[in-house]
Amino acid sequence: MDKSAASTKPAGPGRPKDLSKRNAILEAAKRLFLSDGYDGVSMDQIAAGAGVSKLTVYSHFGDKETLFSAAVQAYCEQHLPPPLFEPAPATALRERLIEIATAFYEMISTPEAIQIHRLLCSPQLAESPLSKMFWDAGPQRLHDEFAALLRRRVEAGELEINDPARAATQFFALIKGEPHAMLMFGCGVTAPTELTVHIEASVAMFLRAYARREP
Repeated sequence: MDKSAASTKPAGPGRPKDLSKRNAILEAAKRLFLSDGYDGVSMDQIAAGAGVSKLTVYSHFGDKETLFSAAVQAYCEQHLPPPLFEPAPATALRERLIEIATAFYEMISTPEAIQIHRLLCSPQLAESPLSKMFWDAGPQRLHDEFAALLRRRVEAGELEINDPARAATQFFALIKGEPHAMLMFGCGVTAPTELTVHIEASVAMFLRAYARREP
C-alpha cells in the first residue's frame, strides 16, 4: 500500500481529529462567510485561511453545507455560550434574562450579522436551502435552548408558561424591537444607554406576562 496515500486518508468515525485544526477551519469559515457570503467562498479559500489542506477541511466537515451550518452554530455559541442556558438556580431569573438578552442583541447587531441578515432576506435567497440551513443552525437552536431554560424555570416555580416555545419566540422579538429594525434599514445605531433601557424594559414586560404570581 502507498504510504503517502495512507497518511492522507481522511479520519474515519473512530479516528480522533485535531481539534486545533477544526477550530482554525471554523474561524476561517466564519470570517469568510461573513465577509463574502456563502456563494462567494470556496473550500479552497477556507483551507488557505485556516492554514490546512482542503482534504483536512473535508475530513472534518464533509461538505460546504455542513461547514456553513457548523460555522453559524459556532458564531452563535461564541456570543451566547451554552452555560448561559444552563439551569443556574443561584442566578436570579431577571439577571439571567438580561444577560441572555444583552448577549443576543450584541450578536445580531454586529455589521457582519446585519449584512448576513440582509443577504438572507433578499429575493435571491429568501426561499433557498441556505436560508433554512442558517435558521436551523442559528436562530432555531437559540430558540430551542432558551425554551428549555424557560421550562426549567417553570418547573422551579418561577414562571407560568403554557407554551415555552412560543414564549421564547416572543422574548427574542421583544429584544430585537425597534433598535434592530433601525439597524436593518440603516437608520442609525441606538445609543448604549437607550439600548440598556430597551433591554431592561423588554425583560420587565416579559416577566409581567409570565412571572409566577403568588396566590
